[in-house]
Amino acid sequence: MEESTIKLTRKEQIFLTAERLFKEKGYMASSMRDIAAELDIEAASLYSHIKSKDEILETICFRMADQFLESIAEANDLYFNAEERLKMAIKSHIKILTGDLNASSVFIREWRHLNEPRLSEFKELRNKYENEFRSILQNGEDENVFQTVDKKFAVLTILSALNWITEWYKPEGEMTSDEIAENLSAFILNGLRK
Repeated sequence: MEESTIKLTRKEQIFLTAERLFKEKGYMASSMRDIAAELDIEAASLYSHIKSKDEILETICFRMADQFLESIAEANDLYFNAEERLKMAIKSHIKILTGDLNASSVFIREWRHLNEPRLSEFKELRNKYENEFRSILQNGEDENVFQTVDKKFAVLTILSALNWITEWYKPEGEMTSDEIAENLSAFILNGLRK
């Protein structure tokens, strides 16, 4: 076992292992046995720490959703004009994604496997987040700095561009997450400005 995981609780080790496996193999193709084998423990002993594989997915998805909602609320509280709010929202989104690529990939790709009623609850949180971005775009129009655009389409385009980072970002790469945020913000704002 890696030295960095020795200090973690068994539950934390389970979650980190599951996040990596869900990213590599997908949620449906990863079993509790796979998680246990990676940790070199019996599958049955996993259940003394967690109830099910579903619980792991729920925890990852809702933890990430909470982080995204907190970050956009902060952006909307701290900044007055739409451009600065959008830049901060983009920067925060990228920082969350790049801060934990395994969990981010699971959040973006595997949420569809949540069971009801948690799936509906997750969709509500996602819609709330998207609405915060729409509000920023509306403010930009009201401030007469952004073009009038189809806000739903614009927000989905922005979030798609941001979320794609999980497919190519490397922490040891040429650009930091802040530099990526700056470049993407400039690109997105260029398309929105009047």
